[in-house]
Amino acid sequence: MLTEAAPAGLNARHHKAALGAFMVIVVAHWGEHIAQAVQVYALGWPLKEARGLLGVPFPWLVSSEWMHYGYALVMLIGLVLLRGGFVGRSRTWWNVSLGIQVWHHLEHLLLLVQALAGANLLGRPAPTSLIQLLVPRMELHLFYNALVFAPMVVAVLLHRRPRVPEGARMRCTCAVAPSW
Repeated sequence: MLTEAAPAGLNARHHKAALGAFMVIVVAHWGEHIAQAVQVYALGWPLKEARGLLGVPFPWLVSSEWMHYGYALVMLIGLVLLRGGFVGRSRTWWNVSLGIQVWHHLEHLLLLVQALAGANLLGRPAPTSLIQLLVPRMELHLFYNALVFAPMVVAVLLHRRPRVPEGARMRCTCAVAPSW
């Protein structure tokens, strides 16, 4: 079962700190995608130059399939490991985020395999994911990250303000107050 993948303390006494650290990583990554979109659509930069905040001084970050896959894997592992701390409605929303991230991870795995093999999907000039056949990569990953992030935020908000029965089942100290 997925909840048994994490050490007991991670979803009890350390859940609040671990969730906070995970959310900082998630928001920072989300910020990189938003920065890249601003660079393209608001500042008019060519896509090759629009690399987010860290990609401007470190261009290899944007072109490294290992880095992109590594982040997708970190997201997947974080969602799995922290899942056991969520109960009730928050667990449902966390599971939605996890399900979407499973697909997002598989898309990044496909990109990494193409980069390592030196053979791209349908003879494309660069590694290409399945949905990328329909939607350009920058927009697709902005969309994927939004799809993963939105239910995650709902989950965290519900987790912080659980209903009384949900609060009684929580093993962590994340709740600020029961909502009703």
